[in-house]
Amino acid sequence: MHKPMQGVRVLEVAQFTFVPAAGAVLADWGADVIKIEHAERGDAQRGLVRVLGYEANSAGSSFFPIMEGPNRGKRSVGLALEKPSARRVLEELIRNSDVFLTNFLPEARAKLRIDLEDVRAINPDIIYVRGSGFGVRGAEATKGGYDSTAFWARGGSAAGVTPPGADRMTRMPAGAYGDSIGGMTIAGGIAAALYSRKMTGEPSVVDVSLLGVGAWATQFTVNLALMNGGPLPVNSPPRHGSATNPLIGAYRTSDQRWLELSMLQPGRYWPEFCRLAGREELAADERFDNTEKLMSNAAQAAELVAEIIAARPFAEWVEILGSGEGQWAAVQNAWEVGQDPSLRANDLIASVVDADGVDRELVANPVQFDETPVTLTRAPQFAEHTDEVLLEIGLTEEELIALKIDGAVT
Repeated sequence: MHKPMQGVRVLEVAQFTFVPAAGAVLADWGADVIKIEHAERGDAQRGLVRVLGYEANSAGSSFFPIMEGPNRGKRSVGLALEKPSARRVLEELIRNSDVFLTNFLPEARAKLRIDLEDVRAINPDIIYVRGSGFGVRGAEATKGGYDSTAFWARGGSAAGVTPPGADRMTRMPAGAYGDSIGGMTIAGGIAAALYSRKMTGEPSVVDVSLLGVGAWATQFTVNLALMNGGPLPVNSPPRHGSATNPLIGAYRTSDQRWLELSMLQPGRYWPEFCRLAGREELAADERFDNTEKLMSNAAQAAELVAEIIAARPFAEWVEILGSGEGQWAAVQNAWEVGQDPSLRANDLIASVVDADGVDRELVANPVQFDETPVTLTRAPQFAEHTDEVLLEIGLTEEELIALKIDGAVT
């Protein structure tokens, strides 16, 4: 299969997940992604040994999921950009790249001479891509941000999922949650920029901020607030169902698991639900025997649905509801997501061999081409491809040794 990004070279000067995740997606799609890491310190994310209270790596091995996810398929070069002797290497890499990808802050970009003007002076045709916390204009253009701050808190998600009166804010459901979504967004922007350059001959500057991605994710309520001219009133939905539909929302099973119902046509699916639950008499109940009555008496119906679902265990309900046509989903934990039959049927949990030769699995990016699953290769070890890449761009063995002695490369 022809990978759509085959022949594209991406030079990535970035760390953590937000922007590197974009490089990983492009590598999945066939691009040659060269990741520049500091010659001594590497990507700062390599130093995270615990994440959300969990050990970040596999004991006794080099497998490090927090690096594998946003860096699979890349080649790593250890390069000390602050060293004058490293400049020639960087310029040659820029000269031979289609895309320059960074999340360094403006001050660091200026200091290292990797700002737009610096890079375009070397390669006028390069697509220049910046990932930021709060955008490249305005008072916060120089301010750093993480997905917990710019995406989750500022972008509206935290307020949207924290119940009124709660004594603590609801946290992101997974590490690098907004970063991963943002990385996918950047990859799409790069694809569009490459197409535009092919059609017009003009390279683009692509900007994506975590705040912008966060606002895009919550646009439904943000747009409503803009229309209303102020904050939306506090909406306290009923405990079960919605104001007009008992077959909406989360219900708890007898073994304390959750099911999410989303049957948006209550009149259509109420008789089926009653039949599947073994409560056919409720479909004929005069309170619920047509759509108008069911919607008017949704609160009473929802309490009955809660009682019915609470009487049986999760596994039994998965089997029962699976035989119907109404829309619903099991609320799954991380392990269950990894085993999800539809993800596996569509090859969206992909195999990868780690640096120790052990077969592992990672979540694949959600885009497939020609119904063909992606083939993953592991993330690079720190500076693993320094010699290989530098020899490719024309350095001699003697020059490489001199750079290593100077500390410019790893």
